[in-house]
Amino acid sequence: MNIFQVVKENVTARQAAEQYGLKVNKNGMVCCPFHDDRHPSMKVDKGFCCFACGAKGDVITFVADFFHLAPLEAAKKLAEDFQIPIFTDNAKKRNASKKKEKPKRTLYQTEKKFEEWERESIRILSDYLHLLEEWKIRYAPKTPEEEWKAEFIEACQQIEKINYYLGLLVFGELQDRIEFLLDSGKDVKRIEERMEEYRRNNKEQTGRSIGSEGNELRAVLSGMV
Repeated sequence: MNIFQVVKENVTARQAAEQYGLKVNKNGMVCCPFHDDRHPSMKVDKGFCCFACGAKGDVITFVADFFHLAPLEAAKKLAEDFQIPIFTDNAKKRNASKKKEKPKRTLYQTEKKFEEWERESIRILSDYLHLLEEWKIRYAPKTPEEEWKAEFIEACQQIEKINYYLGLLVFGELQDRIEFLLDSGKDVKRIEERMEEYRRNNKEQTGRSIGSEGNELRAVLSGMV
């Protein structure tokens, strides 16, 4: 069980709202913190939903939006504030018994290749997350009428998912990590290829721009001679 599952099983959106200073009435309604709400229009229970602005999600989404955090950081904050152990009891027992006896290992645990694969996947996903965060700022539309660029749309669609994947690989149970890499290893490889393609194209465009500016400068200087 990963940190996201552990937190959501132990804390509700209502508990989080009350923990962070919002006044929830007896019907579970609260003034929405995500828009100028003068009358309670948000329902908080296990999850949350605002009937005015449409904001909705689970407790992690609520805290992420409330404090402007990434989902993984929001889950960590909830775990700390509500004193939730990140690791399950079974994980603790396994860790405690490591010194007493050599644990049984699956094929993937004993192979160094799996560990390298896992580290490489974390590196790729981390790089992609940083690129997405950069895109979300750089390509954000400047006016409501401006057409959304593909990079901005990709960032909006992928950031939360990539945060979840990283949380799974960093904090997840071994079997969950193995299943993720078996099921999604090819997707991670495609992400790496996607980044390489973007950086290659961006480098070529930058080179052409510099070359064009150099030609213009030489033309100006020639006219001055």
